[in-house]
Amino acid sequence: MNQKPNIILIITDQQRADTINALGAPWMKTPVLDRLAREGAAFTNCYTTSPVCVGARASLFTGMYPHAEGVFTNFHPWQPNWVQWLADAGYHCVNIGKMHINPYDAKGGFHQRFFIENKDRPLFLDEHERALYDEWDKALHARKIRKPSRYTRFAEDPDGYREALGAFVWNEDEDMHSDMFIGDQATWWLDERKATSPLFLQIGFPGPHPPYDPSPRYLEMYREADIPVPMPTAQELAAQPPSQGVLRKNMIEHNYDSVAWQDSPSQEAVLRMRRHYAANVTMIDDKVGQILETLDRKGYLENAIVIFTSDHGDALGDHGHIQKWTMYEESVKVPLLVWSKSHPVKTQQTGALVQLMDIAPTILEAAGLEVPEFFEARSLWPVISGNAGQIRSEVYSELARDHIQTGAEYVVMRRDERWKLVYYAGESYGELYDLEVDPRELRNLWTDPACAEQRNTMVRDLIEWSLRSAISSRQGMAHKPRPQQPMQI
Repeated sequence: MNQKPNIILIITDQQRADTINALGAPWMKTPVLDRLAREGAAFTNCYTTSPVCVGARASLFTGMYPHAEGVFTNFHPWQPNWVQWLADAGYHCVNIGKMHINPYDAKGGFHQRFFIENKDRPLFLDEHERALYDEWDKALHARKIRKPSRYTRFAEDPDGYREALGAFVWNEDEDMHSDMFIGDQATWWLDERKATSPLFLQIGFPGPHPPYDPSPRYLEMYREADIPVPMPTAQELAAQPPSQGVLRKNMIEHNYDSVAWQDSPSQEAVLRMRRHYAANVTMIDDKVGQILETLDRKGYLENAIVIFTSDHGDALGDHGHIQKWTMYEESVKVPLLVWSKSHPVKTQQTGALVQLMDIAPTILEAAGLEVPEFFEARSLWPVISGNAGQIRSEVYSELARDHIQTGAEYVVMRRDERWKLVYYAGESYGELYDLEVDPRELRNLWTDPACAEQRNTMVRDLIEWSLRSAISSRQGMAHKPRPQQPMQI
């Protein structure tokens, strides 16, 4: 057995926290994730540092908040730093699937990358000079399968496309679905490799990010599933901050990720969409199970730490929104499971407030590496081991203007155990919720005189956090990733 533990980090894309049966979602069919949750440490209050793919992932792989790295949108260039540190410490570092490094094909400190990006990424358009063929594109071409996209689907059935809300069935060969393809690539790679060094394996599933496109047999599992579908009222939508109205308008008028969103979709249409989404999660659950079986058969799990999470959530119609780009719980809260046979992981469900980026120092400590002082991420080990009930009293999430969220220049969330504040830079409006009495965030108390002191205190705390973070970020600039990369092995 290697003295250093093998580290397996599995990240899905756009998976809500309420998608695991064992953690309170009885409509979900997730036996593998249920096992990890029952046998390991399940965090029920993990918050992304940004409800956008690249902002969240850059934060995780640098240990700093988005503003500290200057990485907010999906087009900002960035590179991981601590993957290189693992490589320097003797780990064989491999990425299979989505990482969303910019540029897509950068090595990012990994010895090997089999990169696969978004499902709906048409290559015949100039995609901001980033268009290139990934592993999945090549495999689809070899099978002579034309990859479905917003353009092919619309051309085949314009009316059906507009009504689908991004929910389609994958009718091509099932093993060529992006999530199935990545799972199979991971098991193939593990079967072919002879372990000679500790392994850091990062697997990135593109699902359940839209299009919500399960294969027929998985969708059949949810044909009668009773999934909650809370519908927003006209009063709720009218009371939302103006920038959210701009976001909803953009999602309706444009065609992002094969989702033709609607102003007032029916409850039946939203339920259909959520069933597709849930089925996509179950597809991933199956593949995670096969990956874990392969790791076990090959001996990796005898000395390993397995971490499962997602970069951000998905509104799925809650509050009248689709996808991310808001600070509602459905968008910023993500699943986080930590499991191990051989390391001190206390079996528990914990409501401790943690950040997605806290995975970074957790991995470094497991590998026996020093956590840099400039890291704003905090190790999860005190909670994982059962030695502490919490490591944070509040969490933050950040969002900047991009080509989709055009209504606000900068948005930041501060959430503690009871209260959530959402601050819009340069605006007179904002959001304040008492989550103890209003967990669905339906009553905005920003202008409530009775809550003015609470709001002002949280704004002051936000300013203090921002100033202290600026100091950390200056220290972190000296630790940017080095230009050299590990050799391909």
